[in-house]
Amino acid sequence: MQVDQDKLNQFLGQVVGELGAAMNAALVLIGEKLGLYKAMAGAGPMTPAELAKKTNTDERYVREWLSAQAAGGYVTYDAASQKFTLPNEQAFALAVEESPAYLPGAFHIISAIIKDEPKLTEAFRTGDGVGWDEHDASLFLGTERFFRPNYVGNLMSSWIPALDGVEAKLKKGIRVADIGCGHGASTILMAQAFPNSQFVGFDYHGPSVGWARRQAAKTEVKNATFEVASAKDFHGAKYDFVTFFDCLHDMGDPVGAAKHVLEMLNPGGAWMIVEPFAHDKLEQNINPVGRLYYAASTMICTPASRAQEVGLCLGAQAGEGRMRKVVTEAGFKKFRRATETPFNLVYEATP
Repeated sequence: MQVDQDKLNQFLGQVVGELGAAMNAALVLIGEKLGLYKAMAGAGPMTPAELAKKTNTDERYVREWLSAQAAGGYVTYDAASQKFTLPNEQAFALAVEESPAYLPGAFHIISAIIKDEPKLTEAFRTGDGVGWDEHDASLFLGTERFFRPNYVGNLMSSWIPALDGVEAKLKKGIRVADIGCGHGASTILMAQAFPNSQFVGFDYHGPSVGWARRQAAKTEVKNATFEVASAKDFHGAKYDFVTFFDCLHDMGDPVGAAKHVLEMLNPGGAWMIVEPFAHDKLEQNINPVGRLYYAASTMICTPASRAQEVGLCLGAQAGEGRMRKVVTEAGFKKFRRATETPFNLVYEATP
């Protein structure tokens, strides 16, 4: 084996950075759970002792945690005063839960897939699926906390307005089904924004539906209810608007799900499909965002699809072409990319 020493050293340097980032995932969870980031937000320079006192934690552990955060660029360190500061930009992403850039939820997802690695390793050997419901519960919490800020930042401001006439109908009052709603973040946000419309969130995972019901009661949302059902058997009177947030690619039979959406839409109804951003070709997705999505798809999305009927396994980087094929095969006449962000593609399908 011929080895270029410079290229090897370059790769080893890359891996050292990634090892630090991987270890830091646990530190972010600790900082989030103990309120360390929140305590530093807007507080200016702090010593480890001051942060430990403010958060009722142990100073020695906090000092080591802060040192790691400084080495990773999450906080800054002033050698003269021996104090640490959480810059406003980092605070916006790590301490402000209503921020559209709030990130700790992603680290809960990472925690889940590390815990679930033995299951996925065995799935590689057998070809069996690993259902969404088979994952560690950190995945369900992390998904809500990671995706909700994105919906807060985009759903009402740009995604729904990009659809053909849907926003006006929502303001007036229509029936909406939100499929794969999980903990109900997307359903509740829409219900709060459009009080004249009625929303039903559906998910096949019973514990998530229970969580969504409790959250709706906590936030006093009266126009949203939640039911246990899959994308192929959600029920009730027909709907004027159906939404799928980051879930169609996870389904075993996305064409079957799309056919059921078509059956459940009223005349003039619309279907909004939010998917991870992806180009149609692998070589176009070899970038940091693609890397993140392919990794998540390996550990979560593809196994989830394989665990269901058909098991089409679109994956999180399916791209517009494959989504168009799924939707048109189901019988929808119109399919278009309504809008996009660096992380999502938003499609509109109509009969």
